[in-house]
Parts: sequence; C-alpha cells; structure tokens
Amino acid sequence: MDSTSCQGLYPLHRCKTLHLVRHAQGFHNVAGEKDPQAYLSYDLLDASLTPLGWEQVDNLRKHVHATGLSKRIELVITSPLTRTMQTAAGVFGGDGYTDAIDVAPLMVANTGNSNRPAISSLNCLPFLAVELCREHLGVHPCDKRRSISEYKSIFPAIDFSLIKNDEDVLWKEDVRETNEEVAARGMKFMKWLWTRKEKEIAVVSHSGFLFHTLNQFGNDLHPSVKSEISTHFANCELRSMVFVDKGMLGSDPVTTNYPGKVPLGAC
Repeated sequence: MDSTSCQGLYPLHRCKTLHLVRHAQGFHNVAGEKDPQAYLSYDLLDASLTPLGWEQVDNLRKHVHATGLSKRIELVITSPLTRTMQTAAGVFGGDGYTDAIDVAPLMVANTGNSNRPAISSLNCLPFLAVELCREHLGVHPCDKRRSISEYKSIFPAIDFSLIKNDEDVLWKEDVRETNEEVAARGMKFMKWLWTRKEKEIAVVSHSGFLFHTLNQFGNDLHPSVKSEISTHFANCELRSMVFVDKGMLGSDPVTTNYPGKVPLGAC
C-alpha cells in the first residue's frame, strides 16, 4: 500500500483549530453518579460547579497558559448554562477583578454560591454564548437554563446577543432530545462555526453534546484516531482538533499563500 494513502494534505485557509472543553464537575454529576433519578430533581436546576470542579478549572487554566493556548485562541464559545460559563470564565478569563477596573467582570463574585472571587474581562478574549452547543434539551432540570436577564447580571462581559429569547423556550419538561437530534443540532453548530472569521476557537460545552456531535466525524479514519475524536470527555477535559472544510462551506481568505508571479513590468 502506498504510504501516502494514510496521510493527507489540506489547504490551511480551509481549516480551523478547535479546542473543545467539557465543563468541570457539577453538582448534578455527583448526584447523578450516585442515583440517576437525581437528574430529575429541580434541586439541580442549572447546576453549578462543585469545589472539585473549581479545582479542575484551576488546573486546566494553568495548562492553557503553560502551553501558550491562551495567546493563540481568538474566541471562546460557551453553552449558556452556569456550569459551562463558570468553566469558560475560570479557564480562559482574566485574573482577579477589582472595582477599580473600569470594565465589566466576566463573572461576579460568588456566582453559584461558589465562594470564588470575581473574574476580570480586562485584556480578555471575546466570550460568546451559543444555544446550539447546549446539552440534551428537556426533562433533566440540570440542563434547563435560567433567564438571559439573570445571566447578564452574573456574567456581565459574556455576549448573549445571539440568544433571542430571555426565557428558556427550548427545554421541555416532558420531552427529551434524542441522541440523533443532538447530533443534528451539533452538525448545525459545526456548520455555523464556518461563518466565524476566527481561525482558533475554544468551545466549552457538555458530555452528551460533544460525544454525539464528534461521533459524526472520523468514520474513514483508523479506529484509534476515531477513538481520539469521539470517546466521552471527562470533566474539564480539553481536546484540540483541526476542523476541515471539505464542502466549500465558507473557507477563510488566503493570507499566507503567495502567487510567485513575475511583477508587472519585469522582463
């Protein structure tokens, strides 16, 4: 077999780099592992991060800075639930916030009864909340979001402009999305990413959403590579992927190629 059949080339301007993150441990994770029926409890409505979850956030933040990712990422996209926005702000946000700083914080102090200080948005990446990358919709109160008005008061520097309804009109008490519906929504999200000009993007989302979306990719790859793409994420796990536009959906302008032709007037 030709060795090149296991390799490939693709134009750089038709690729984006995605840094995919599952939120850190939430109180619903702890309760649900003990008793799956706990996922039906309204006590876990829009569950926030546990103290262990915040430790996971701190560790991933250190990794992101140590590897230089914090300087390369151009945009942070987050699911609009408390646990994902806490994770996004804690990992990719600025340092501690003080009232003397004349910019809105990414997250106010003690969000979700966390006893955590406010997180600054000073010199920070843009943060964008997107409903398409939410967890399975319906039935489980932990996956129901609060009103956008409430979120704006505790995550003031996150951009919620793409979310049209203040209340959560997507979550239904008696109907839960199927895995196939989550996958279809995930593919819609991936297609939408090609409308963004940014080349390197972080996405903070959920186990089910990431698993069912990524499972749509890699079926033509070696099984070990497919496994790298589509196995379930651990809490606060980060995986970096190259997203390739094979269908001409919206490639970015070529910025590094050079035509090499003879300048006009030269002989």
